[in-house]
Amino acid sequence: MDGRDVETGEQAPGERHTPVLLDRVSALLAPVLTDRPAVYVDATLGMGGHAEALLAAHPQLTVVGLDRDPQALDLAGRRLAAHGDRLHRVHAVYDRIGEALAETGAGPADGILFDLGVSSLQLDETGRGFSYARDADLDMRMDPTTGPTAADVLNSYSATELRRILREYGEERFAGPIAKAIVRTRETRPFTRSTELVELLYGVVPAASRRTGGHPAKRTFQALRIEVNGELDALRDALPAALDALAPGGRIVVLSYHSLEDRITKRTLAERTRSRTPVDLPVELPGHGPEFRLLTRGAETASEEEIDRNPRAAPVRLRAAERLADRSGTGGPGTGTEGVAP
Repeated sequence: MDGRDVETGEQAPGERHTPVLLDRVSALLAPVLTDRPAVYVDATLGMGGHAEALLAAHPQLTVVGLDRDPQALDLAGRRLAAHGDRLHRVHAVYDRIGEALAETGAGPADGILFDLGVSSLQLDETGRGFSYARDADLDMRMDPTTGPTAADVLNSYSATELRRILREYGEERFAGPIAKAIVRTRETRPFTRSTELVELLYGVVPAASRRTGGHPAKRTFQALRIEVNGELDALRDALPAALDALAPGGRIVVLSYHSLEDRITKRTLAERTRSRTPVDLPVELPGHGPEFRLLTRGAETASEEEIDRNPRAAPVRLRAAERLADRSGTGGPGTGTEGVAP
C-alpha cells in the first residue's frame, strides 16, 4: 500500500505530514496528560499529527482541536476517526480557545499546543497560492471561505500600506522598491497568479541579495500570508487566552517558525512568569507572584537529525511554560524538572 485513503484515493494525512518536534512536545506535555482524564487543546490541529500521537499515548485524553482551514479539519477527522468521541474538532481561529472549550464542555485545559505558521497541507496544495515555487491563484487564505485574498491585497493596498506589511511582516529590506513596482504593474495588469508576483520580485530584488538572502519571494510571500490571515494579531490575542484557559499545573508549548511569532511568544510568556511585587519589598505580596514558570531555557531548536528527516523543522523555535498552582511559586501536577532543558 502507498498510504492513500481507500475512499478518496488521496495520500493519507499521516503520509503527507510529519509533525515537527513530536518527541519533545510529547515529553513536555506527558507529565500533565499521563494516567488521568486530561484535556489537550491543539490550537492548530492541521492534519492531526501531534494529536494522533498524544491520543495514542494517553487513553484517557480528550482532544479539542481548532483549525480555521475546513480541509485540514476534514483530513484530521479521518486520520483520528479511530479515537471516536475523544476528539472534538472546532472550525475556528486559535484566539477562540476559551469559547471552544466552553462549547465542547471539555473544561479547563491541561495541555495546549500552538504549531504556528503555514501547514504542510497548505504548502503542498498547489491551488492555495502559499508556495512561491508553484504557479497558483494568489489566494493564501487559511480559511478559503472568508476574507480577502493575497491578490486583493496586492491590487488594492496603497504603496505605503504594502511597504509597511512587507517591512513589518516579511522583514524585507527592499520593501519600498517592491511596493512601488507592485503599484506600477497593477495599473496595466492586476495580479492574479503567484508566478506574476515571483517574476516581479526577481526583477526588483538585486542579484547580490538573492545569492545571500535566499529566494527573493520568500519574505514577500510570508508578509502577504500574515496580512491575509491576520496571524500576528490573532496570536497576540490567542496566547493570553490560552494561558487563561490552562488549569493549575497545565502546560503550554508553542512552536514558532519566524522571529515575529517567537518574539510575541517570548514577550507573552515573560509577562506571565514575572513577579508583580515591587522589587524593594523583601517578601512576595499575595496574588502578585508569577502565574507561570518557564520549562525551556530560551527557545529550543530542532536537531540536525530531525531537520534531515523533516526539512520543515529547520526554522522552528520551541518555548514552553507551566501554570503554577498559586502565585507563590508552587506548581501543580507537572511541577519539578520534567521536560526542562538541561
